[in-house]
Amino acid sequence: MFSKDKLPVIIMLFLAGVINYLDRSALSIAAPFIQDDLTLTATQMGIIFSSFSVGYAIFNFLGGVASDKYGAKLTLFVAMIVWSLFSGAVALAVGFVSLIVIRILFGMGEGPLSATINKMVNNWFPADQRASVIGLTNSGTPLGGAISGPIVGFIAIAYSWKVSFLLIMVIGLVWAAFWWKSVKERPANSQKESTKAQTKSETTEKIPLTFYLKQKTVLFTAFAFFAYNYILFFFLTWFPSYLVKAHGVSVKDMSIITVIPWVLGFVGLAAGGFVSDYVRKKFVNKGMLFSRKVVLVTCLFISAVCIGFAGLVTTTAGAVTLVALSVFFLYLTGAIYWAIVQDVVDQNNVGSVGGFMHFLANTAGIIGPTLTGYLVDTSGSFTSAFLLAGGLAVVASLTVIRFVQPIVKKVQQMY
Repeated sequence: MFSKDKLPVIIMLFLAGVINYLDRSALSIAAPFIQDDLTLTATQMGIIFSSFSVGYAIFNFLGGVASDKYGAKLTLFVAMIVWSLFSGAVALAVGFVSLIVIRILFGMGEGPLSATINKMVNNWFPADQRASVIGLTNSGTPLGGAISGPIVGFIAIAYSWKVSFLLIMVIGLVWAAFWWKSVKERPANSQKESTKAQTKSETTEKIPLTFYLKQKTVLFTAFAFFAYNYILFFFLTWFPSYLVKAHGVSVKDMSIITVIPWVLGFVGLAAGGFVSDYVRKKFVNKGMLFSRKVVLVTCLFISAVCIGFAGLVTTTAGAVTLVALSVFFLYLTGAIYWAIVQDVVDQNNVGSVGGFMHFLANTAGIIGPTLTGYLVDTSGSFTSAFLLAGGLAVVASLTVIRFVQPIVKKVQQMY
């Protein structure tokens, strides 16, 4: 399906996703140890989880702009170095404030990843393959989450939770070296074609970034992505602690159990783009957004129902099963948000618009973990947090049906 010259790009972007969630998930796996060592409350731990998204959300947008201006290769290279160094710096935290600062800086480093992946895919692959490639490359993220449980859990029990963060830092720096040496910004044979296309585009029309930032399609896709991220960050940050505190699962068993939803998420994210591209080819007469909306609305709604019911069951097996199904259907939509940007935005603005959408979506990572910690402290259980996550995604999936439509580019009205 993919030519040999494009496989290294897919492999390196896939591995970047693995590393991304390996170090991002490490904090939630180590959270019970960190909370005890640094004497932190659930609300403080929630704030620490959220602090990551402060830097992350801002640099989603700035990273996207940088990928348009300076190139995706350089942007991702710098980002990987920064986030790896600050992942290792978690081992140096001595209290609540220092951990917040480190996590904000760590989030700033990770912020450009998704927008730069989207930009690289746009540079290297034709339109009818992009959703498939985005899903495939991004599927590295749940795989990283899956392997982080056993790795971080084992190291934390056998040695120290601090050692795991230092090990992950080294892995990231090694990837950065290989990335810089093995990957180009664009295929060699596309350089001249790209230059000609860009020149032609500049002589016919130039669509400003601000035009896209006001479009309902972009804003409501971002809202659906916000709901996606609310569930994802709820799972990513609090699910391990939920198993330990609400169900009395040991840290050792928790480290293994958390692999189950991540594995299903890996399958879902890898498959989601292929499903969308397949539906697009089958129903080409329905318009390019039809296949995206079918997958997004159906799967996000099912994910919402599963996460809501997960908060109502009383058994560990029931909760894990429902959360795993929720993550699976959630990740089936993972490539769709980016595919919609690819479908409706011109090449010169793909990185910036994708970054803007990702910025809005990841404010969920700021709000969600802190709100969850507050709800747990005040109610004494996780039930209301589960129901809130599910309800938000139900509303978001319904708004996509109404507001996500093709963008009409009326250039003469933009000046």
